[in-house]
Amino acid sequence: MKSIDDLGDLKGKRVIIRCDLNVPLDGTRITDDGRIRASVPSLSKLTAAGAKVIVLAHLGRPKGKPNPEFSLAPVAQRLGELLGAPVAFATDTTGESATETVTDLADGQVALLENVRFDPREESKDESERAELAAEYAKLGDVFVSDGFGVVHRKQASVYDLAKLLPHAAGELVAAETEVLKRLTDDPQRPFVVVLGGSKVSDKLAVIDNLLDSADALLIGGGMVFTFLAAEGKGVGKSLLEADQIDTCGSYLERAKQQGTEILLPTDIVVGPEFSADAPPTVVSADAIPDDQLGMDIGPESTKAFAERIVSAKTVFWNGPMGVAEFEAYAAGTKGVAKALTEVDGLSVVGGGDSAAAVRELGFADDDFGHISTGGGASLEYLEGKQLPGLEVLED
Repeated sequence: MKSIDDLGDLKGKRVIIRCDLNVPLDGTRITDDGRIRASVPSLSKLTAAGAKVIVLAHLGRPKGKPNPEFSLAPVAQRLGELLGAPVAFATDTTGESATETVTDLADGQVALLENVRFDPREESKDESERAELAAEYAKLGDVFVSDGFGVVHRKQASVYDLAKLLPHAAGELVAAETEVLKRLTDDPQRPFVVVLGGSKVSDKLAVIDNLLDSADALLIGGGMVFTFLAAEGKGVGKSLLEADQIDTCGSYLERAKQQGTEILLPTDIVVGPEFSADAPPTVVSADAIPDDQLGMDIGPESTKAFAERIVSAKTVFWNGPMGVAEFEAYAAGTKGVAKALTEVDGLSVVGGGDSAAAVRELGFADDDFGHISTGGGASLEYLEGKQLPGLEVLED
């Protein structure tokens, strides 16, 4: 993949850059600006080069229609604060406002266009519809930079089709993310430990299947662990359970045993009578979850065991909270795992999404870890061994 440096002299050039600015909002208040901050290095590099920078991005799932709830206006404000200069904001993506905003840009200035997902063609399965929209984007710029790692696993107009129409390169973020994932998959320093959590095991089946052959140990927590415990014949009370995946989890346990890969499951669980922040927590053995309780976190013994395994590793990848980390009474497992990752003498990677939000919410800084990915889904698909369209199109 070409880098921004490979694009030559960008002074006065109109550079369209696809960023991932899909941040969580409480009304118009941004609750985690991590993805915006991650876009700053590429944007700063382009403005320093004298480019006219046109940012394409999405927010949420507006289902192909303009919706004020998903407007990028608050993001433009925050982006300007981080860049130290105002960011012009267009109220559409390829229409009159976008055209005027881009025309008015001076060298070194930045404009953010409105949510690309307000146009149904952006995510269309019809290639001709996506190509039509990509051609409209391309009229606004001279070159294209792909820096939205969180969307490179999507074949979308602003990610894939636009790259076919303009000279293109990978931005700083996409290059960094790809380099880290190559370190995890090509020849990881060992021991290589993978920590997986989150609610549904079905979301992680492909990555488990692939990593069983490359990781030295898989540590399983979160809601997905109860399907594994059920596969071992244990009762899980009212805990989240995907009954249709019990046999699959059982096959993974057997396969791991045969090939010498460690799958570490919790030995104790923090349970509550209901899914509520106020539900009183109780620590029970993973062998004895009461029928009227549901698992909400891994227990203190398990947190200690997971932490010891993580700290002894040279490479760690973590995706998914260990429990209901947004509830203080059930956040200890996630916090313990996060703290252990900060102590790894090697490469520690937080795999984006809920994990990244959780560590920031729990008070950890981004630089406490080797790398915090901006793309949970993209990271997982890369680790599943899939080809990512948004990366493939840059390989020329």
